[in-house]
Amino acid sequence: MAKNTESNVYTVLFATGMVLVVGTILAFLAMFLKPNIQENKRIEKQQNILYAMGINNNEDGSVEFVAKENVESEFSKYITNQIVIEGDKTTENNEAYLIDLKKEAQAAKNPSYTRRLPLFIGNKEGEEFYIVPMRGKGLWDAIWGYVALDNQLVVQGVFFDHAGETPGLGSNIKERFFMDDFIGEHILDGDTFKGITAAKGNADPKNMDKTDFEVDAIAGATITGDGLSAMIKKDLKMYLPYLKTLKK
Repeated sequence: MAKNTESNVYTVLFATGMVLVVGTILAFLAMFLKPNIQENKRIEKQQNILYAMGINNNEDGSVEFVAKENVESEFSKYITNQIVIEGDKTTENNEAYLIDLKKEAQAAKNPSYTRRLPLFIGNKEGEEFYIVPMRGKGLWDAIWGYVALDNQLVVQGVFFDHAGETPGLGSNIKERFFMDDFIGEHILDGDTFKGITAAKGNADPKNMDKTDFEVDAIAGATITGDGLSAMIKKDLKMYLPYLKTLKK
């Protein structure tokens, strides 16, 4: 007896079977590829941390990371210590860079949980760097980054990235013309924390004034810029008790 392939029952059964087959294949691929995905994320984090402290292969205005085959040795060379700040307690942890900031933020909604704050200490040409990781919200999705400070809490470099900001607008937070403007910026006015704002209509478009706590915003990316400014202030403020002990 021939099957009635035009019946509703056949259509539902066929669709259900396809969903099960495709779902099984995707689950297998996810499990099979998970180690590679995790390794790529680990390498990317190391590249981003190094980039923020000026260890990169930049040329001619481009953003070029340390090559994948070199990143582990470069990370070990330049990152001299990794610590985790938990309230008043500070401990060394060689895998602090693997701490998931999103999960920590969610866990910290519980008042009984003490949030873990990873901090990376680097040394380049005798100069010490303190690299703070951060995570926030842009226009469409998550934004994140790293800010490298010296012991005077002056910015020595940054790296920003996004999950899905508008191409040519908010996505430009990861372009050099924007990130390079942060170098030399101060985050304190005396002992008062100011952070750094991506300011629309900034009176210093060439960013010559490094003590105005502002960089020029990206045209057409107001919400992304506001999210980035909020992220920098929110996350740097959490590290402030520790960072102020460095200032000489």
